Amino acid sequence: MVNLTRYSPFDDTLDDLFRGFFVRPVSFEGHPSGTGTFRVDVAENDKAYVLRAELPGVKKEDINVTIDGDTVAVSAEVKAEKDVKNGERVLRSERYAGKLYRAFTLGQTMDDASASAKYADGVLELTLPKKAAVQAKRISIQ
Repeated sequence: MVNLTRYSPFDDTLDDLFRGFFVRPVSFEGHPSGTGTFRVDVAENDKAYVLRAELPGVKKEDINVTIDGDTVAVSAEVKAEKDVKNGERVLRSERYAGKLYRAFTLGQTMDDASASAKYADGVLELTLPKKAAVQAKRISIQ
């Protein structure tokens, strides 16, 4: 038996409209409203945190990384390319253009002076060395 479904060109359009209406006004995990997100892997070893972020289509000049104590923030801007040729019209555009932002609070303060960043093939890799933990000092009472 063959399953038949009725094609309606408006199904996807209505889904996109409602998805945008109900989801976009709500910010994700404390991100500024109006920004997109990207995928990140965070790993840890004895000496450092290693963060790998997928940022395809972003130029390395458009990526900003800030470190403040135990918090690292990565922001980037994806610029839309207008490559429409004469006589063509865009029927659907799904590539993202806009600002991207993610911030993480890690378990230990990072040494921002010796942190390093590499960007290749759309993947940003941050190596964030840990600062030596300060031992609590015991004071004798006199």
